[in-house]
Amino acid sequence: MTGGPEPISAAARTAIERELSDLRTERDTVLSTLRDGGGDESGDRADQADELERATELARLDRRIAELDGRLREAAVAGPASTDRVGVGSSVTVRFSDGTDTTVRLGEIAEAHDPTLVTVDSPLGRALLGHHAGDVVEYVAPGGRTSATVVSVNR
Repeated sequence: MTGGPEPISAAARTAIERELSDLRTERDTVLSTLRDGGGDESGDRADQADELERATELARLDRRIAELDGRLREAAVAGPASTDRVGVGSSVTVRFSDGTDTTVRLGEIAEAHDPTLVTVDSPLGRALLGHHAGDVVEYVAPGGRTSATVVSVNR
């Protein structure tokens, strides 16, 4: 993102908390299938391969849980979106090369009910992050390389 703590919208927080709950439930299920590690080597190679696969899945779940927990902690200290530079949660008016102005909101998670939302993972979202009013950003759109001017940044 922009290198510092980024704010998060209420909808994104809810989505992350829901994903965390699902991941923790899945982790508990995977953990319950692992042997206690007591040294019983009586299983065949297929059993050992299954055990290794579950241990790998448990590690993947732990990484994702830690990532989401960290994102929520970061958002808690970030405060509201800046009106000086574009960040997560900013409302940005952009002027495209054809002269049209559009106001978009930058977010982390796509919300079906918000047609003005641009995710920070999209080409335009990535290009806008960290910029100020008056900056020209370049990005690759479906039609090829293009540019847009940041007209204003609001919360």
